[in-house]
Amino acid sequence: MIKQGECNVKLGMVTYNLGRDWDLETLITYCEETGFAGVELRTTHAHGVEVTLSVAERTEVKKRFADSAVELVGLGSAFEYDAVDPAVLRSHIDGTKEYVRLAHDLGVGGVKVRPNNVHVEEGIPIEQTLEQIGVSLRECGEFARDLEVQIRLEVHGRTTSDPANIRKILDYADHDNVFVCWNSNATDLVDGSIDGSFSSLQEAIALVHITELWSDYPWERLFILLRQSGYAGYCLAEIPESPDPLRLMRYYRALWQALAKG
Repeated sequence: MIKQGECNVKLGMVTYNLGRDWDLETLITYCEETGFAGVELRTTHAHGVEVTLSVAERTEVKKRFADSAVELVGLGSAFEYDAVDPAVLRSHIDGTKEYVRLAHDLGVGGVKVRPNNVHVEEGIPIEQTLEQIGVSLRECGEFARDLEVQIRLEVHGRTTSDPANIRKILDYADHDNVFVCWNSNATDLVDGSIDGSFSSLQEAIALVHITELWSDYPWERLFILLRQSGYAGYCLAEIPESPDPLRLMRYYRALWQALAKG
C-alpha cells in the first residue's frame, strides 16, 4: 500500500532527443551507469525497436532488458487520430494496433499515442475532432486491453495540449484502458498553478514526461502532487542531446532527486 506523500516515483528517459542516435546496448549501458531506471523508446530512432522486428528479434530485445537494470517502460509512437481523411485515420488506428502487438511481445506496459491538431480552419468544430480522437482511442484501448498493454495519451499538440481538451477526449473515449501521459507543458498552468489541470487528469495518469528541470515550470509542486496522489510510476526525462551525455544524465538525476524526493 502506497502511503499518501510517500515518494515512489522513478526516473527514466525518453529517447526522443537524448538517446535518439544510440543503439540498444549504448542506451542500456548509459542508463545503468547514471541510475536511470527506465526508458520509453521513440519509434524511428537508432535503437531499431520497431514493428518490423522478427519474433526472434523481439525475444532478444525483451531478454536484453530483462537481463539489465533498466526497465522498458513504454513505446513512444507518433500515432494521432485527428485526420480529416477517413483512410488516414484508419491507418493510424491500425498502426497503433501493430505497435501494441510489438509492446505485448516485448512485455511492455504501454504505448504512447498523441493528439496533435484540430481543424477549425477547415470548418470542423473542435468538439467534433475531440470526439473523433476519443472514439478512436476507445477502439485502440479495447484492442490493447486484451494484450495487457495500456494506451497512454500524451498531453500534446496545438490546442489539444490544453488539459481541458484532454479531459474531453478521455470522456469521449470512456474506456478503462485509455490513460494519460502527463507532459509538463506550459498549458498546464491556469493562473500560475497546475493544481486544477492535475486534478482533472489525476486518476488517469499512467506516465509522466518531464523536461528541463532548471525551467520555471513548477516542478516541486508537480512532484508534491504526484506524491499526494500515490503515483508510483516513472518520470521520464525528455531533454535535448548533449556531447557529454553521461555528465548530463548524472547532473539531471541529482537535480531530480533534490526536487522529487524533497
